[in-house]
Parts: sequence; structure tokens; C-alpha cells
Amino acid sequence: MIELLAALSASAAAGMRIALPLLLIGLLRTDLWSQVPILNYFSPQVIVGVLVSWSLFELFAATQLLGQRILQIVQLVFSPVVGAIMGIAVIRATELPAWLAWILAIVGGLLALVLQLVQAGWFYRLRGLPLWAIFAQDVLCISLVLFALGDPQRGGVIALLLLWLAIRSSKEWYHWYRGKSTRNSPYTLPLDQPDQD
Repeated sequence: MIELLAALSASAAAGMRIALPLLLIGLLRTDLWSQVPILNYFSPQVIVGVLVSWSLFELFAATQLLGQRILQIVQLVFSPVVGAIMGIAVIRATELPAWLAWILAIVGGLLALVLQLVQAGWFYRLRGLPLWAIFAQDVLCISLVLFALGDPQRGGVIALLLLWLAIRSSKEWYHWYRGKSTRNSPYTLPLDQPDQD
């Protein structure tokens, strides 16, 4: 159960950012990225250079509308992969069976994708995320990685709370979108005019 909560916490961090959680999990562990799938095939110097560069790009691009659009596309594509990698990286040190680790990786990837989809919905609804929301994403991403490694129970609870908030906000976004499309539809009649046969 602790492994599941740790994997959820790490994967939820990938639903906020892509490079930052990978950078943190490598720097906070003593074995760097040797236990992280895919990244363990590359030199640590190369990984640090790429992840630091992309983290800085995420940080500065998120302050501009065009940068947010680019990040939304990249994060929608890569967040499930990074979420699965983060889930496996956290639980690889445990003695879980391989089939269970892959199930947790799939669940982690889906969680990261759901969080990213809801953020994309709010991005298009608000026509760009405010700076306080971007700052909150960064703080939440760092906190979730730290909790995944140090306090998995708290991190898992936060990840489940984020999932619940994502489902609730996606319903609100869906109702807003349906209401907007109904008002703009040429086939709807105004409420004060009777139906004409």
C-alpha cells in the first residue's frame, strides 16, 4: 500500500511538470538515475544538462501565453510517459513483483495524463493560466516528489485529492463548455420566444 501511494505521489508530480520531477528524483537519490527506466542508459552529465535546460524552459515559458501553449502540447504528449517512469523509479527499490510494478506504472501514467488534461482544459477556458497558478504547480510538483521519497502516505493522499479535484473541475469545465456551445448554436431558440410550427 505504501508503494502505491509513493507511486501515485511521484506520478502526480509528472502531471504538473515533466523535467523537474525527473531532475529531483535523480538528485535526491544516492544512485542518481541508475534506477530510473530509460534514463539509466544515458550519462548522468547528459541527463543533468537536458533536464536542467528543460526545467528552465518550463519555468520561463510558463510566464508567456505562447510558451504556455507550447508547454501544454509537449506535456500532454509526454506526461503519461514521465508519470509511468516516475512510478517505476519510486517503487523499483522495493521487492514488488514485476507485473505489479507495471500496473502501477500504467496507473501512474494515466493519473499524470488526467491531471494534464484538466490543466489544458482550464488553460483554454481561462485563455492562459495566471502566474499564481504556475507558481502553485511548481511548488506542488516539488512537494509531491519530496513526499514520494520521504512521506509516501501524505504524498499519496495529496495525489488522490488532486485526482478528486481534477474530476470535479473537469465536470465544471464540461458544463461551461456545453453551456457556451448551446448559447452559440444556431439551432437553439431564445427562451422568451415560443416554438413555431
